Amino acid sequence: MTTIDREKLKKLQEREAKRFVAEHPRSAELYKRAQQSLLGGVPMNWMKKWAGEFPVFVTKAKGAHFICADGKDYVDLCLGDTGAMTGHSPEVVAEAVAKRVKEGITLMLPTEDGIFVGEDLKKRFGLPYWQFTLTATDANRFSIRIAREITQRAKILVFHYCYHGTVDETFATVENGVVRPRRGNIGPPVDLAETTRVVEFNDLNGLEDALKHNDVACILAEPAMTNVGIILPDQEYWKQAQQLVKRYGSLFIADETHTICAGPGGCTAEWKLEPDMLVIGKAIGSGIPGATYGCSEEVAQRISARMHLEDCDVGGIGGTLAGNALSLTAMRATLENILTAKNFEKMMPLAVRFNDGVAAEIKRHGLPWNVQRLGARAEYTFCQRAPRNGGESAASSDFEMERFLHLYALNRGVLLTPFHNMALMCPDTTPADIDQHTSLFAEAAAELV
Repeated sequence: MTTIDREKLKKLQEREAKRFVAEHPRSAELYKRAQQSLLGGVPMNWMKKWAGEFPVFVTKAKGAHFICADGKDYVDLCLGDTGAMTGHSPEVVAEAVAKRVKEGITLMLPTEDGIFVGEDLKKRFGLPYWQFTLTATDANRFSIRIAREITQRAKILVFHYCYHGTVDETFATVENGVVRPRRGNIGPPVDLAETTRVVEFNDLNGLEDALKHNDVACILAEPAMTNVGIILPDQEYWKQAQQLVKRYGSLFIADETHTICAGPGGCTAEWKLEPDMLVIGKAIGSGIPGATYGCSEEVAQRISARMHLEDCDVGGIGGTLAGNALSLTAMRATLENILTAKNFEKMMPLAVRFNDGVAAEIKRHGLPWNVQRLGARAEYTFCQRAPRNGGESAASSDFEMERFLHLYALNRGVLLTPFHNMALMCPDTTPADIDQHTSLFAEAAAELV
């Protein structure tokens, strides 16, 4: 395996940084102006994590491409970190949303679109009852509340280095068996050991040991981990894990917000999982804020028996904009026209093309890296063998290398997800888009070695 010269990497990074600044004067100007009114010069803190000295400002996005303020065209393999997995502004959704905007955006009353979406989700995921939120974070929060209420247990269980939005209980890690706040966790409200148990993915013994305390209301998990690289479950893992969850009286909440990339019914349909509850957000409305959570017949009956009409507005579930008319119109148009089996049949081979292209270059240059695929998503990590859990993946992280490769790609017209090396396909992505990335990845690898 090739050993990377870190001094050479540093010089290459400096070269790419200078090129980026020279080629983006308008974005630099806007960033300077933004610092006078926006904390950190960005609308949201994590926008500072892009590989350049400042983020690229966007003027227009359509399909699998966007144009920046300096007039440059980019292949977008980030796609809003799944929020734009449908492609940017698909016509059918844009038209439906424009019509809905003129007819009422939010009402605190239902529209027929909500029924269509609920029926569609029922067919996709097999869970009979659904509710709506504005974000997957809220959908996760509300699902956790329901699980705690019906089990009368306080703790939740998550996987090491998981990510489920901004749910407080999930920003936990485990070190030498002790649950601690994850690095960078801002203002944790309580000691996370009081609310959360943490185990490694693919560790059935660790899972059972945690469940044996009989205080876990639910396990909240992506069927495949996606925010610390793509980590796939071992064969039969979920079959046995679900049996353990039932045996110890807990509930299984599947967070399919990212893993919808596995197919129209996510990993739940592809792998025939049977979650008690399921959450999905981001892509479901083609970028219009909206999310949903569904539950089994048993969960529906148990929570309904504990809820009273007089108190349903103060129970910590819901919000005045949840289930609004605009979100549901966007969801209906997206589910009916974009997140379809036909479109996934176009997206999957492109992810295979990305995966195979990167794998070939890794092998050709003798790099100690690997690449994994989940449906229409692919990602490479900086270790020779694919990680089996979050701890292994986190140990292989290389922030300097990641920033170099991202900036190298950006300077040559390709955007990757800023937090990891993820590429996502949308219905408008083309083989030429993928080949553009493979070509520049090969160039970067050649320069590194």
